[in-house]
This record gives sequence, structure tokens and C-alpha cells, in this order.
Amino acid sequence: MSFSLSRGETIGIVGESGSGKSVLGRTIMGLHTSGPTTTIDGRVMFDGQDIQALGPKQLRKLWGARIGMVFQDPMTALNPVKKIGTHLTETLRKHQGLGRQAARERAKELLDLVGIPDPVRRLDQYPHEMSGGMRQRVVIAMALANDPALLIADEPTTALDVTVQRQILDLLAKLQDELGMAIILISHNLGVVAGRADRVAVMYAGRMVETTDARSLFTGARHPYSEALLRAIPRLTEPPHVRLAAIDGAPPNMLHPPQGCRFAPRCAYAQDDCRVDLPELRTGDAPQGRVPHLFACHHPVDRGEN
Repeated sequence: MSFSLSRGETIGIVGESGSGKSVLGRTIMGLHTSGPTTTIDGRVMFDGQDIQALGPKQLRKLWGARIGMVFQDPMTALNPVKKIGTHLTETLRKHQGLGRQAARERAKELLDLVGIPDPVRRLDQYPHEMSGGMRQRVVIAMALANDPALLIADEPTTALDVTVQRQILDLLAKLQDELGMAIILISHNLGVVAGRADRVAVMYAGRMVETTDARSLFTGARHPYSEALLRAIPRLTEPPHVRLAAIDGAPPNMLHPPQGCRFAPRCAYAQDDCRVDLPELRTGDAPQGRVPHLFACHHPVDRGEN
């Protein structure tokens, strides 16, 4: 994976479960696992600093203050034996040096900001006493407490009904406009990133297989995997009871990835060279004024290019 992100910009990271999206987010934060079987290669540059080179004490100064993260499952991201107020005031007291009462007042403001009713009462509740949507808003409030320059939102709308999904995505867009922060929006749902991201990167089996601006991806995907993801989106124009266009097979076992293109065993366009050579990202034509269109495929979907 290699990409850059400017202040106020949103990039969507999409792909199936197991494609490496959450690992990417945790690696950017410096939260990846370490041990004899873990190999970390490359750099994560944030505001001139290489996060990979920072020690635990330096990372703790970065987490929450400059980089915020909305974790995928708010029930496991929140400590079940700590009250909501404790979750919020802890980061405020550490990074802003606020006193107990000032931190509690700011925590109340944050809950009100993310649309939680009766915030004073909610501060004294435990995570299990709140609905999934409210817990998700609490996690967002924690991530935004110190006005970070970068927000990593890992599946921020997972398991929420569509009404709450819309509210949370609108909230993130509103706060981005107010704070000018950059957002990495991780999702397996292309519908979530549509209209929400300036650029989209499609991941498969731990690699970026296509990246371009959101409009170009939705109207002219070149990688067969991107095309298959788009075909799998349910459409209201389809007649009732039409089967979804699922992608055959399953993602590969990354302990033993296949030779060549990792999508080849599931790809309708695969040929002999796909099963031998791993394709690198190459540039396709991009309309004037749009970002470059990169895709890693030996036999891309024909969009009229020579």
C-alpha cells in the first residue's frame, strides 16, 4: 500500500473482509502486533514524522491528540467496567491537561456534538446501557476529543441500521468541514464511500489493486475485482427476488498466497500469465483534472483504451 492524504481530504479503503483494511489502519496508528513472525517494512510518514520509528511514549503523545481512530466494534473498543464519562475525560486530561470538572464539561459538549441526547446522564452510564448507535457515537466523540489532524474511521457504520448510518456519515462530514481534518474511511461497503470519499483505494489480499477518484471508480473500474464489487451492490431497479451477483470463491489464505495475481483463482478474465506473474500498479487514462487511475491487472476490464 502506498498513498498520500492531504488535510481536509477523504480517502475510502474498500474490500472484502480479510483484505487487510483494518490491519492497514492499525499499522498507520502504530498498533500492529509485533513478534518473531511479524515483519514490518516501509514507512508511515505523518506530518514529517515516521510513525514506525517512534517509541511507545512518543506514540502515546500522538494517539488521540494528532491521530484519532474510530474502531470497528464499539462494544469491544470501550472498556465495559468504565463509565462513558471516564472514557472521554481520560484523553482530555492527558492531552489537554484539563482538570476534573473542566474535562467533564468538555465531555458533555462532545456527546452533544455527536448527537447524543441527555449527555449529562449518559456520562454516568456504562457502555452496555447504550444502544449500538450511541456507542458508535461515543467512540467518534473520543476520537474527535482533541481535534485530530487525521481520523481513521474503521467501518464506522458496521451493524447499524441505514438511518443511523446516514446520521453518522453526515456527522463525520460536518466535523471534517469544521475541523479541516483528513479522513481515512475504511469500509467493505462501496455504497458507504460513494459520495463520501474524494479518492478510493480497493484492497484485495493485502494489496492495493486499484485507486482513483470516486467518480472514475464507479463509472469506469478497470480491475476485475473492483468490477465484481460494483456488480454485487443491490439495485432498486432490479426486479424482485433477483439473486445478488456474488463473487465466486473466497479470499486466499495469506499464510500461503497463490502465485501470480492473488485474485486470479476467482477472476473471469484470468489467463496463464495471471497465474505466474504478480501484476504491479500501472497508470490508465484519467480525464483531465482528475487524479491518476492506477490498477494492478494484466488484463483489465476494457473501457475503450488502446
